[in-house]
Amino acid sequence: MYRKKVLLLFCCMFCGLLLLAVPLWAEEAEDKAVTKMESITVTANKMEEDVQEVPQSITVMDEAFLVEKGITDVPDVIREIPNMVVQENLEGNPVSFRGLNASTFTYNNPVVIYIDGVPVINQYGFDASLANVERVEVLRGPQGTLYGKDAIGGVINIVTKEPENEWHGMVGAEYGSYNTMQGIFNLNGSVIKDTLFMGINGKYEQDDGWIDNTHSGLDSDGNESDQQQFSGYLLYTPTDRFIAKLTISMANQSDSWVNGYALPAGSDFSDFNRDDAEEVDFDVPTKVDIDSFSQSLHLSYAFDAVTLTSTTTHKKQDMEGDYDVDYQADTIYDGLRQFNYNETDAYTQELRVSSNNASGVRWIAGLYLDSEDHEQNPLGMQYPSYDSSGAFYGNFDYKAESEIDSTTYAAFGQAMVPLGERFELTLGSRYQHIDKEIDVDIYVLPVGTTGAPTSSFSGDKDWDAFLPKAALSYALGDNWHTYVSYSQGYMPGGFNPFASSGTTEDNSFEPQKSANYEIGIKGDVNRLRLAATLFYMDIEDIQIYKADGVNLYTDNAESAHSQGVELELAYQLTDTIELTGSLGLIEAKYDSYDAGNGISFDGKDIENTPSYTATAGISYRHPGGLYGRVDMRASGETSYFDDANDGFVEDDAYALIDAKIGYLIGGWDFYVYGKNLTDEEYITYFMSTTRQTLAEFGQPLTVGAGLRYRF
Repeated sequence: MYRKKVLLLFCCMFCGLLLLAVPLWAEEAEDKAVTKMESITVTANKMEEDVQEVPQSITVMDEAFLVEKGITDVPDVIREIPNMVVQENLEGNPVSFRGLNASTFTYNNPVVIYIDGVPVINQYGFDASLANVERVEVLRGPQGTLYGKDAIGGVINIVTKEPENEWHGMVGAEYGSYNTMQGIFNLNGSVIKDTLFMGINGKYEQDDGWIDNTHSGLDSDGNESDQQQFSGYLLYTPTDRFIAKLTISMANQSDSWVNGYALPAGSDFSDFNRDDAEEVDFDVPTKVDIDSFSQSLHLSYAFDAVTLTSTTTHKKQDMEGDYDVDYQADTIYDGLRQFNYNETDAYTQELRVSSNNASGVRWIAGLYLDSEDHEQNPLGMQYPSYDSSGAFYGNFDYKAESEIDSTTYAAFGQAMVPLGERFELTLGSRYQHIDKEIDVDIYVLPVGTTGAPTSSFSGDKDWDAFLPKAALSYALGDNWHTYVSYSQGYMPGGFNPFASSGTTEDNSFEPQKSANYEIGIKGDVNRLRLAATLFYMDIEDIQIYKADGVNLYTDNAESAHSQGVELELAYQLTDTIELTGSLGLIEAKYDSYDAGNGISFDGKDIENTPSYTATAGISYRHPGGLYGRVDMRASGETSYFDDANDGFVEDDAYALIDAKIGYLIGGWDFYVYGKNLTDEEYITYFMSTTRQTLAEFGQPLTVGAGLRYRF
């Protein structure tokens, strides 16, 4: 009943706004002075285009929208996107979109971040600074043709500001509930007029968390976190034809324990509530530290007919994770820990050439190479051992130390070809070859001792893939376009890090492949901008995780599908009031999923996929400087995998309300905000194993104040 009421509310909102638009369409020919929506330029196809003319579903957020809503990180961006969700926990920021989930142990997200050419794929450290952003483009659906092998679900393309000769900047600070503090800044301008520019930006954030740990001798902040992100660049433009940009970025993220608590293995999902999470008893220090350092060099030269572009990137990421084995006290696991230490070193090189045509036939083609070295040292846990009579035998370390080397070679191309005055055909494809090698040693030793590995394994495997794309768009008029499209998505296969015996096939999992079909319409008239998409996706070899009583490992279910609709709109009610909203409805199910031991999950909902997502907001901007907005965000019933009980559980729908009020004067911006104003309790993550059942919750009611100064 609750779900129906929430869904009805959002449907009424959309229908009401569409009805409001009808007289505006008739009015357009008579009243040329009416307020009109500004056009939006995007670079989704790695060339500048009007967003309404690109034949795919795209969400665009400009700097004004990001600042007004208080969006300062990628997880907040994701929460604005229909059918896209993120789980912020000690597993990083795993993303789910249209039934596609992050891959266990490869840690790849189905959505890729691109900022200054540097891809961010790993769910650990899946974030980017938004301190110097012109706009964020979220491209929905497979983007492998132009953005690489991992973009099976979509791309978050972060476009930074172009500097000017004059120096400009911003500095800001916030303080809120649970000792939450944030500082943000950016500064850019010219060193040599019209020739050499530079910029720096950064963000610091800390939060003591809303959970108290009562265990004696340990930190009482049960879920504290802090994060730093810094970036700087040099831009060299000696002529109108040549551009060189060097960008250096670094980030650190540190999180403690979890945003929830655990109960004994086999506990019911209904046993969890947020009130019980406010005081916990964690007996083992738990902390995850992630450090990343990246560099990118972008070179571009515009010839008369074509532009040649080279993008070279390097990223190194170190992770040190120590965890409580069961997030409980007074159990047989007291004092024992899990651990996940790894280091990733990755290089990419893309060379592409594109036509300089502003109209007519436009095309782009290129070559791509990436090389990644991932060292896992170690990954595992400690456990108590008992003999056959039940007598305690001692505590043991069970761990894997491995190295996985990956290399990818690819060639890609895309062309946009007008067919008459109203039709345009887009054809693209990507061919790629992926090699992966693994060397792993498994150790089972008494805690505190060293020795030879219990077993070792080495293997190598390669995959080839051809990823086509086709779209046909039709201009209904100057402001409205419709399209149909087909594209294939791909998430690479890999090896399980606890490989110990058997063949390469026994210890690897296959790539996940998808075929995505879309029908869409988008356009604007006077004060209304609207985009609607129908999609259907077939998924083969969908990557899932399994447990054998000791190990967690990645495997493949044979097939799945998802289908649904996504709507987005913005309506300028008056010169000072704007309404915005989005709605995503989805059915995502496994078609063929043999879980072993005679268990079948055929027809089950894919986990971590809400049946709907929706947003609705109203903003007010007075010419005198006063502004404010109220936003609602809702999520439908969500299925979670209950591994210990060989099944799935379902969480209820929920809705959140946020608000912000501020005042602009000169370069100053003063504001106060409130998030989750109704203090809604909702679960964001669930996991059940033979050791414990664990649930994490969303943030409770928080309030705060902040200021920014622009110069």
